[in-house]
Amino acid sequence: MNIAIIGTGYVGLVQGVGMAEKGHKVFCVDIDKEKVKKMREGKSPIFEKGLGELMQKNIKAKRLFFTANLAKAIKDAEIIFIAVGTPQGESGKADLSHVYKVVRDVGKLLDHYVVIVNKSTVPVGTAKKVDEIIKKQYNKNIDVASNPEFLREGTALNDFFNPDRIVIGVETEKAKNIMAEVYKGFDCAKFFVSRESSEMIKYASNAFLATKISFINEIAGICERVNADIKEVAQGMGADARIGSKFLEAGLGYGGSCFPKDTRALHQIADLNGYEFRILKSVIDVNNNQKKILLEKIKKIFPVLKGKIITVWGLSFKPGTDDIRESQAIDLISWLYGQGAKVRVSDPVSIDNAKKYLPDEIEFFLCPYEASARSNAIIIVTDWEHFKKIDKQKIKKVLSNYYIIDGRNIFDPQEMSNLGFNYIGIGRGKD
Repeated sequence: MNIAIIGTGYVGLVQGVGMAEKGHKVFCVDIDKEKVKKMREGKSPIFEKGLGELMQKNIKAKRLFFTANLAKAIKDAEIIFIAVGTPQGESGKADLSHVYKVVRDVGKLLDHYVVIVNKSTVPVGTAKKVDEIIKKQYNKNIDVASNPEFLREGTALNDFFNPDRIVIGVETEKAKNIMAEVYKGFDCAKFFVSRESSEMIKYASNAFLATKISFINEIAGICERVNADIKEVAQGMGADARIGSKFLEAGLGYGGSCFPKDTRALHQIADLNGYEFRILKSVIDVNNNQKKILLEKIKKIFPVLKGKIITVWGLSFKPGTDDIRESQAIDLISWLYGQGAKVRVSDPVSIDNAKKYLPDEIEFFLCPYEASARSNAIIIVTDWEHFKKIDKQKIKKVLSNYYIIDGRNIFDPQEMSNLGFNYIGIGRGKD
C-alpha cells in the first residue's frame, strides 16, 4: 500500500521504517529540511538499536522515502498517519495545534479518498475533531481513524514487529477493511473499536503501568522501615499471574516522553469531564516525590556537598535510548551542582542531548571508571547493562570514598557490603 507518515519523531520514524520493511511504499514527511537530508542518507536522528540499518535497507530497496514536500508525500497515499508532537501545557492538557495544522494542510491538498490516522497520543475526542476539520477543507468522502502506538524506547523495533496487540478505532467498514489490510502481516490480537475507545485505551494503558511503578515505590518505602528487601518482595509478587513481574522495579520513578505526559493528560481529561481521578493523582504525586527520597539519602551521607566530587551514572530516562525527557538525572545533576558539588557524569549515548540542559562545568565521560576517579560517591540513575557488569574491584580502587547510591537497585546489597562498599539502594532494607 502507499503510506504517508507526517512527522519523523520517535513514533513516526519507527512507524515509517517498520511499514517499509513490511513491504509498503512509505513517504515520511518532516518540515526540518536538514533532518530530511540526513534521513535520506540513512542516518537516524534518534538512538534506537537497528533503526539506522533498516532505514538504509529500505531506502536502497526504494520502499522508504523522506521529503519536506507534503503534497508529494500524500499524492498517491491510501493511508496518512499523523505522528507529530503533542507537547503538554502547564495545566497538563495536550497541545494539539501541530495535529490540527497538519490536518488543515492535508485537507487543502487532498483530491482522493484516504484514511487519515491519528498515531500521536491524543485526548479522547480528537479523531472526531480531526474529522470535522478535514471535511471543512475537503468535503468528499474520507475516513479518520485512531491507531495508538505502544512502543517502548530502546526496544521500539521489536515492539513494532512483535506487538502484543494492535488497537484501531474506526467509524466505517471501509476504513476497517483498509486498516486490516495494512496490518494483515502482524500476528497478534487486533481490536477494532470506536475512535473514542481507541484513544482512551492508550491513556489508560500507560496510566495503569505508571500506577504499578508508583505502587512498588510506595512498598519500597515501607521495606526500608521494616528491613525487608523490595527486590525479594517484587519477585514474590510478580510470580502471581494476576500481577505479573513487569513494571515492579522500585527506584527513582518513571520518566521519558510518555508516562509523565500521559498520566497528567488523563488526569486533566478527568477534571475537564467532572471526574475526580484520585488514584491517578496519587500516582503522579508519588512519582514526583520519589526524586526527593533520593536527595534525602544523599543529604544524610553528605550534609554539606560543597567541594565533594559526585559521579552520576546514566543520563537517559531508561537504558537503550538517548532520550532525556523527564529523566531524573537532569534534575539531580542540577541540584548537586547547585549545592556546590563537582559533578561528573557517565552515559554511553546521551551526553550530547544532556549538554544542552546542564551547566558547562559538568564533566562528561563515556567511561564509567574515568568518571568515578577520586569521587566521593557514585549515584546510579540509569540501569545500563554495562553498569551492571562493572568491575567492582576496579571501581573500588578509583573511588575516594566507597559510597554507591543505587537508584535502580542493580547491585546486591550483601555482595557490595562484603566488598567493602557503603551501599544504599531503594527499599533494600534499613540504610
